[in-house]
Amino acid sequence: MATEETIQEIQTLEQNLQNILMQKQAFEMELSETKSSLDEIKNSKDEVYKLIGQVMIKTKKEKIQEELENKNKIIELRVKAIQKQENFLREKLEKMKEEFLKDRESNS
Repeated sequence: MATEETIQEIQTLEQNLQNILMQKQAFEMELSETKSSLDEIKNSKDEVYKLIGQVMIKTKKEKIQEELENKNKIIELRVKAIQKQENFLREKLEKMKEEFLKDRESNS
C-alpha cells in the first residue's frame, strides 16, 4: 500500500514540476519579448507608439522605456521564484525516487 502512495506522490511531483517548467518557459518568452522591445526603444527616435487594445497611441519614449524596465524587473523576479520552486521540486523528487528504489531493493 505504501508503495502505491509513494508512486502516486512521485507522479504528482512530476506533474507539478512539468507545470512549473511550462510557467517558466512562458515567463522567459515574455522576458525575451520585453528585452527586445527595450532594445528597439533605445534604438528608436523620439516617436514611440503604444498599443492599447485596438488603438495605437503616441507616447513619450522615456515613459515606455520606464514601463518596460519595470515589467522586465517583475518578470525576472517571477522567473527567479519559479526557478526556486523548480529546484525544490527536483530535489524532493530525486530524494523520493532514491528512497523508493532503496525500499524496493531491500524488500526484494
